[in-house]
Amino acid sequence: MNIAHLLHRAASVWGERPALSVGRQVKASYAEMGRRVPRLAAGLMAAGKLKPGDRVAIVMKNSPDYWEVLFALWHAGLAAVPINAKLHAREAAWIIDNAQAKLAAVSATFAEDLSALKAEMPELQRIIVAEEAEFAHLYTAEPLPLATEIRPDHLAWLFYTSGTTGRPKGAMLTHRNLMVATMNYFADVDRIDPTDSIIHCAPISHGSGMYGLPHLARGANQVVPESGGFDPAETLDLIAHWPGCSFFFAPTMVHRLIHAPQIATADTSNLKTIIYGGGPMYVADLQQAMAVLGPKLAQIYGQGEAPMTITGMDKQMHVDTGHPRHLARLGSAGIARTDVEVRVVDAEDNPLPVGEIGEVVCRGEIVMAGYWRNPDATAQTLRNGWLHTGDMGSFDQDGFLTLKDRSKDMIISGGSNIYPREVEEVLLRHPDVSEVSVVGRPHADWGEEVIAFVVARPGSAVTAEKLDRLCLDNIARFKRPKQYRFVEALPKNNYGKVLKTELRSLLQREE
Repeated sequence: MNIAHLLHRAASVWGERPALSVGRQVKASYAEMGRRVPRLAAGLMAAGKLKPGDRVAIVMKNSPDYWEVLFALWHAGLAAVPINAKLHAREAAWIIDNAQAKLAAVSATFAEDLSALKAEMPELQRIIVAEEAEFAHLYTAEPLPLATEIRPDHLAWLFYTSGTTGRPKGAMLTHRNLMVATMNYFADVDRIDPTDSIIHCAPISHGSGMYGLPHLARGANQVVPESGGFDPAETLDLIAHWPGCSFFFAPTMVHRLIHAPQIATADTSNLKTIIYGGGPMYVADLQQAMAVLGPKLAQIYGQGEAPMTITGMDKQMHVDTGHPRHLARLGSAGIARTDVEVRVVDAEDNPLPVGEIGEVVCRGEIVMAGYWRNPDATAQTLRNGWLHTGDMGSFDQDGFLTLKDRSKDMIISGGSNIYPREVEEVLLRHPDVSEVSVVGRPHADWGEEVIAFVVARPGSAVTAEKLDRLCLDNIARFKRPKQYRFVEALPKNNYGKVLKTELRSLLQREE
């Protein structure tokens, strides 16, 4: 089934409902969106001289246009290549070239820089700017029929990984993958009603866009903040306005929201669900978020290679305080999603028993078809029929998966494995610590030693001595940091993930 069918069903069943909104203003109903998308599909096909299966890049800020372009591509049988608009133009150009995209739909702020790099994208035939008259003219084309010849295994979304270690890879997500992710949301995350909304503060090119699909499938409103991104005060204002609103947030966004000055007087009664993922959510932050917002948080663990769908922890699990291992569960990544098999394995891919740490692997209909134009990486990542995530973790007796770290982030000191997250969890218990990231530094005798980069809260008086005492009171002596580096901010990528590679590089340059 073509994933664009979701829109045509929504336009038929919930045609009068708001489909696309900016701030507090509705821009289009589902019936209007259902009429506009087939025209845009025809216009894009003609503008790029495209044929079904061609790739089209989207380098746009969050906007209603984004959703219409995305569904127009699928309606026409094309594959979308959503690219984070916060990337440098040269990074976006590399992705466009690697994807062999023939057309790019871009925001005006990106057009000039990207056009200047045209020589680096030889297969790109045309750049269309969303805010210009040329884009509006595309809607005047005769409507294109839905590409019903699309099969479930056809490419729909070329999802480029964040590239924290080298060049990003394009995970090939099929129409089946997107439909499975949509249905799995209903099975494991939340119920959605046509009167609900999803507010896209995070990039539509990433998780927020993926979770826009189940909301669109149920006729819910897709809301884009006027800023196009995440501003805590603006977000709280939109929560007060739109009923049944949900969000996909990175953990850093949850942290910023609950510490916003406006939160004390904000009306959050319309808030339905915050789905968080994409990085570690520390237990202390999670407890504070639930105290401020109520039982409104759900966790997902996934990757671009298995979008948003490996394990999860629903809202009820978050507030099951009567369970004897409640705190341990809050620190976990939840249980395997309904239609996904998840294992923890050793270096030879043998399943490990409860409590033992190994690599997390999974299989199911959610797993990507492979990496675009990268058979070696595909063979390595999908070996033996399982997606090898590169994440280290262990299961408890109830099937809850606790992630330790990426395998490359594990620190080996004196022959002992140290998982940075365990140390970070302890340091974050100190009330004067805002953020922390722990990495390993080469050591002549021990192999590696533990270094903690700490962001203190403004006006605090936290010291290395206090943090050392905290560690000695809670974890083994060999795990405690040998040095505390106090910094103003941690380096992060455009999705809010801390770039430990940069921290390690900084330490190496100092040697």
